[in-house]
Amino acid sequence: MELLHEKTFDTESTEGKIVEVLKTVYDPEIPVDIFSMGLIYEIEISDTQDVHVTMTLTSPACPVAGTLPPEVEHKIKGQVEEVNAATVEVVWDPPWTTDMMSEGAKLELGMM
Repeated sequence: MELLHEKTFDTESTEGKIVEVLKTVYDPEIPVDIFSMGLIYEIEISDTQDVHVTMTLTSPACPVAGTLPPEVEHKIKGQVEEVNAATVEVVWDPPWTTDMMSEGAKLELGMM
């Protein structure tokens, strides 16, 4: 699986703007953004500028499972002008592991 945080995004593109928004969303218990954590698996943008984000959480028992996906939807829709609608799908396959984290996230959490 290709990790999104290893890709380069044009910050002027809609996808790049969405990535910048995702970098402002944090799990309250972890001082690293959800994008750098490797929780974002896919960002799809339709021709009508509807955005579908496929993401996971660190565990199925994550205490923010009910609040984090709607926060992501709200921030994308509210902060990226080009976006008409945003939906988030939480998936559990593939399961998240610390290997999915960016080098910066691992460093921030003292894992390197």
